[in-house]
Amino acid sequence: MLHQRGPAVERLGLRAFTTGAEVLHGVSWLGTATVFPQPVGLAATWDPDLLRRVGDAVGVELRAKHAADPSVSLNVWAPVVNPLRHPAWGRNEEGYSEDPYLTAELATAYAHGLRGDHPTYWRTVPTLKHAFGYNNETDRAVTSSQLRPRVLREYELPAFTGPLRARAAGAVMAAYNLVDGRPNHLAGELLDLLREATPDALFVVSDAAAPGFVVDLQRFYDDHVEAHAAMLRAGIDSFTDNDADAGPTTRRVGEALERGLVDEAVIDRAVARQLELRIRTGELDPELDPFVVPADAIDLPEHRALAREAAARGVVVLENAGALPVAPGAVVAVVGPFAERVLHDWYSGTPPYTVGLATALRERLGDAHVRVADGADRIVLRSRSTGRAVRAAGAGHVLVADGDARDAAAQHDATLWESGLWTLHVAATGLLWTGARWVAHADATRVGGWVAQETFRRHVHDDGTWSLQHAGSGRWLRVQHDEQGTLVADGETLAHAERFAVETVRAGACAVRESCDGADVVVVALGNDPHLGGRETQDRPALTLPTGMLATWRVAADASPAARHVLLVVSSYPYVLPEDLDADAVVWTSHGGQELGHGLTDVLVGDSEPTGRLAQAWPARVEDVGDLLDYDVIAAHHTTWYATAAPRYALGHGLTYGEVAYRAVTPTARTWAAAGTSGGDDEVALTVTVRNDGTRTAHELVQVYADAPAHRLPYGHRLVAHARVALEPGATRDVELRVPLARLATWDVTRDRFVVEPGTYVLGVGASAARLPLRASLTVTGEPVPPRALVGHAVRAADADELHDVELTARTRERGTAVQVARRRARGSVVMSTCDLAGARAVRAVVARTGPGTARVEVEVRVDVDAIPDRLAHAAGGTAGSAADEATEEPWRTVARLEVPAGGGRWDWRTVEALLDPGPDGTPLGDVRLVLVGAACLATVELTP
Repeated sequence: MLHQRGPAVERLGLRAFTTGAEVLHGVSWLGTATVFPQPVGLAATWDPDLLRRVGDAVGVELRAKHAADPSVSLNVWAPVVNPLRHPAWGRNEEGYSEDPYLTAELATAYAHGLRGDHPTYWRTVPTLKHAFGYNNETDRAVTSSQLRPRVLREYELPAFTGPLRARAAGAVMAAYNLVDGRPNHLAGELLDLLREATPDALFVVSDAAAPGFVVDLQRFYDDHVEAHAAMLRAGIDSFTDNDADAGPTTRRVGEALERGLVDEAVIDRAVARQLELRIRTGELDPELDPFVVPADAIDLPEHRALAREAAARGVVVLENAGALPVAPGAVVAVVGPFAERVLHDWYSGTPPYTVGLATALRERLGDAHVRVADGADRIVLRSRSTGRAVRAAGAGHVLVADGDARDAAAQHDATLWESGLWTLHVAATGLLWTGARWVAHADATRVGGWVAQETFRRHVHDDGTWSLQHAGSGRWLRVQHDEQGTLVADGETLAHAERFAVETVRAGACAVRESCDGADVVVVALGNDPHLGGRETQDRPALTLPTGMLATWRVAADASPAARHVLLVVSSYPYVLPEDLDADAVVWTSHGGQELGHGLTDVLVGDSEPTGRLAQAWPARVEDVGDLLDYDVIAAHHTTWYATAAPRYALGHGLTYGEVAYRAVTPTARTWAAAGTSGGDDEVALTVTVRNDGTRTAHELVQVYADAPAHRLPYGHRLVAHARVALEPGATRDVELRVPLARLATWDVTRDRFVVEPGTYVLGVGASAARLPLRASLTVTGEPVPPRALVGHAVRAADADELHDVELTARTRERGTAVQVARRRARGSVVMSTCDLAGARAVRAVVARTGPGTARVEVEVRVDVDAIPDRLAHAAGGTAGSAADEATEEPWRTVARLEVPAGGGRWDWRTVEALLDPGPDGTPLGDVRLVLVGAACLATVELTP
């Protein structure tokens, strides 16, 4: 029962059980089902009620699949709650927002819909993915995400604990990567934090193949038996490994039991958690199950309507200089690869139908008012070997080089995507070329698969001929020496590749010009294919639009100088757009599912007011986004919370067709006398007065962000409240928002708890994180955070205030965190600010080695007597700068050197001591810097009398 595919236990009345059904934005991989917009698009609605209704519809359809086939699991693997920390993450489309609390709010809503409202039974049991620190595909199974305590508690964990506290999710999936040097599948301390957040038994599943990675890739254990025992002790309850073969898992757990590495109680605990999950779904008392539905509860009319509503609600108008909504009677040219395409991602289901933008516009405006060109070049590829054109032959659609260039089956539409990848469609059928079966065919309906098989790379020879490399296999296309000249993907090098002379039947640029000429509005629809240039297993190679697509934009703009030009981006993630774009409007939508075209059209023509707002900022420059593998959002200045660079489009940005003015903000309180606590359930209410000065109804999303300019720590720019209001033309409304004071708290590393520190907090109110015309101040009074107690207290090095050129690492294989010098660095340091040094005469540290050679910890002290009053005033809520800023002119003094003893391995911890020389001279406060040299690894430090 510990494997993903559990057998039936007939004597207990238990049927076979499988963990996991994919329902990211609809039921996946189980046949026809309603496909809703990607989660990043659903998040752009900022509407928990809508997401709950989408979750409800998906839950109903999953139950219908289960009714048809009881082996379909009711343990669903969604939602993804990893905050969207970096726009280059390949799986960006699967998450909701860069903000952890907005992520939690929306994920809770979707999960609650999946779960249902019954107090005892659950329609499905949602699984939160992926714990923890997972935002990169590059080397994802071996990279270690650095989540120091503040980052972990303030940024990473809230997205997980929110749905768990709401009892909207009953399971969690561990992520492939490591956190602070320990594989997530061994992160018992972190999993315990999640279990503490819910009153329910929390079922933890592994990610696919990850149990084996602990030994095979991460090399954290030498043997799979020990590794499986450690994973069970850490709290992994189900192993997704070796596909359907439970044998290796069963043998490893059995041997671990025999060797005494785990006891029966640990195994019973894991089994019990699975059984509790199954009991919630009504499996053991089906007569009481309130969520039974018939097998045909798929593609219901109300689900189609909801899919259209969700697609429209997630459309974000980023810029608009009067081009939208499209004026009645206008002639609209829709050009570019998304003029009619509706694409799917890896976790999309199979939709019952799709509606593209051009089709929807023709329905709404009439054929005479809509022109279409996708920008692809229609070409003939003539084989040099046969002298004949490549065509799709017969019912099998095999590609052969024996065709006539005039035959439609020998004409192909070539589209350039990101990273130099091309797709080719047969003009007569619309089917894609694929090299998945060695013999090349043209029978694919869409790009897909774990490794996409429908794309090619082009090599252009000096004479202009092409050779094509099948991207999925890396093999070059060549022509067999058979009667027809069959194309096969087996050429090992370019020297083996066929060369094709290219004849252009219709240039894509010419078709774009013809469509745009004389149009009143030109919509250039660009974006990404979710299987290419960024997806699971592959981070984005670039943040800019492909040059070929930008060329389409320029052709369209030049061909219609009198028209209004709208850039429509259909994508899974933000782009860095050209500074000289010169568009009359810019619109973004995610891949919006089966109703993409209708949803877009509803907004573009004004049948629906634009309500979408970005749940993730769009950077202005590539260099602004920083290192994908740097998870310390505070030090790296990542996300809206900590960014120093202004984005092109901020978190929360999105325009209405109205003109909303922010008139006034009135808080119910301007002081709060409870500093030193976590904020609890206390709230401050704000009344915000807004007016629609436009001529159309406006749907405004009023947002509140908190800043603390004088805070002793880097505080950030935090979303703390939002509310939506509909305003008729000329209407004025008062909108009440409630700010939970707990959202103002920071994690106090000196006492391991959240604290709202005394001082002034500025609440900015407006339409986005960058447009906050109103301000209200809240003064918090009370007990300040005391100086760090370092004398007589062993303090974890990981709890330092600053870390420089060091990395967090595992103290033991299963528990604790230590600090070591970062790779490719000779030394690093941690700083503990504003420490109580009174009475300190010696230092004691727990240390280990990461290898041979020099290994030393140097203890330095910095004391600035003149700064002490200012620093204490700042801690009590004054306006002085940070402790580090106040003391920058005072030099560091080395007061002790601790040599790490030679010998011993990575897990051999030693206690070393030394006298302080010179001592702190009786000064009560100071900063302590611990400099790690060479192979030193530091767990704790303590000053002693």
